[in-house]
Amino acid sequence: MIASIGNASLNAARRTRELDWLATTGKVDVLVIGGGVTGAGVALDAAARGLTVALVEKHDLAFGTSRWSSKLVHGGLRYLASGHVGIAYESAVERGILMKTTAPHLVHAVPQLAPWLPQAKASQAALLRGAFLGGDILRTFARTSDDYLPHSRRVSSAEVMRYAPTLRPEGLRGGFLTWDGQLYDDARLVIAIARTAAQYGARVLTRVAATEVTGQGAVLVDQLTGDRIDVDATVVINAAGIWAGQITDGIKLRPSRGTHLVFPQTAFGGLSAVLTVGVPGELRRVVMAIPAPDDRVYVGLTDEDAPGPVSDVPRATDGEIDFLLDTINRAVQTPLTRADLLGTYAGLRPLLDTGHGNKTADISRRHAVITGPDGLVTIVGGKLTTYRRMAQDALDTALAQSTLSSRRPCLTHRIPLVGAADRVRLASVAAPARFVQRYGVEAPQVVSAVGAALDPVAPGLKTTYAELLFAVRHEGALDEDDVLDRRTRIGLSAADRELALPAVREAFAAV
Repeated sequence: MIASIGNASLNAARRTRELDWLATTGKVDVLVIGGGVTGAGVALDAAARGLTVALVEKHDLAFGTSRWSSKLVHGGLRYLASGHVGIAYESAVERGILMKTTAPHLVHAVPQLAPWLPQAKASQAALLRGAFLGGDILRTFARTSDDYLPHSRRVSSAEVMRYAPTLRPEGLRGGFLTWDGQLYDDARLVIAIARTAAQYGARVLTRVAATEVTGQGAVLVDQLTGDRIDVDATVVINAAGIWAGQITDGIKLRPSRGTHLVFPQTAFGGLSAVLTVGVPGELRRVVMAIPAPDDRVYVGLTDEDAPGPVSDVPRATDGEIDFLLDTINRAVQTPLTRADLLGTYAGLRPLLDTGHGNKTADISRRHAVITGPDGLVTIVGGKLTTYRRMAQDALDTALAQSTLSSRRPCLTHRIPLVGAADRVRLASVAAPARFVQRYGVEAPQVVSAVGAALDPVAPGLKTTYAELLFAVRHEGALDEDDVLDRRTRIGLSAADRELALPAVREAFAAV
């Protein structure tokens, strides 16, 4: 079973051709600024409606907030507990679309465990159990069957310990178990969306900055050559995320930093569920330990004000690291320390500053579509799970005020991304499980690219040379960081980065 990669390939040669086309043509129906999950979603939506599309990104696909998530496809439990039923329902619907249609190879069900610890109050346990039951109701209304996400239930202390062997057993009173969606990786989702958009004809151009942006076009600057291209567009959509306010005036954001710690799985003794630990003194706030690919566990996350200049790569603060360690150590037998860390990562949420809420955690996560006086449409807020709906709303708004004759409806709720297939077909793909989880039905072509050379690129790593080569040939990686930090997540560990660097350089030399 081999899927054709065809027009979904992104690489340096295609980038050059499409920049030349854009310089010659000088006009597109839709210009999208920003190569995160929302921008890629807009590009796919527009291209699937038959419009000519150019997506430009100053850095790389998934360079910003989109790669710094918890890698969970949330059903909206947090919003349900806060009374935001509409956002919770929208999240549950979009989670179902991702799991069943858009990206079944990249999204799978994951158990979420809330142990009833000795120090937990009855009110916290009751709230959590109520939220889990509410999540069951949301799943029913969102038409996500038990075959995809089983219902929540109470579990014994023995079962809690099987899921999370490093928990402190003394005083444990059982717990609650529910199921949610988990991404194999958030950056890989963005790349799959962008490649699918390219398959539908969108020009996806990284290392291209947009300047002098209006609702009618922009001046594009090739960051590799310095060349400038004047582009007219009938519709311009600003999906630059945390940098949206730098594209246009009148957009005031209140960035919120979310930090995660990266541990080896050995530090958690084989954690097989998302472990949820309540934050002392805060009824609705938790810290999670999340099992991740390549024998890692992510612990997060924080929600801190991040005023001042926007950093390209935000950094975890000492206070956030201590907070996460202190919270998770309330639950485990052997305290975790900084010496156990493989690394950290932090992202900035592009929250719209409404002037309400003393804390960023109080600001609504509902997305906002804002149309400027010149017609420029900006999309901010929201969250990873609801990217598709965010993209649809932004494009619908832009098209409603445009002169474009095309009024095709959005089709992305039924468009599988590259590599996607139903679970039966994915189970029959003739390739190792690691490749099917990352590439779906494209896995055999990834494997065949290097014959039998499927050994890890360095001792202690899981990544193979085949994955590096595919990133350069078909996934638009233009330099070493693109491969290490976004096509793979090797770069989350500085030590692993150094081990893999020679193989990455070899992959670029082979193209």
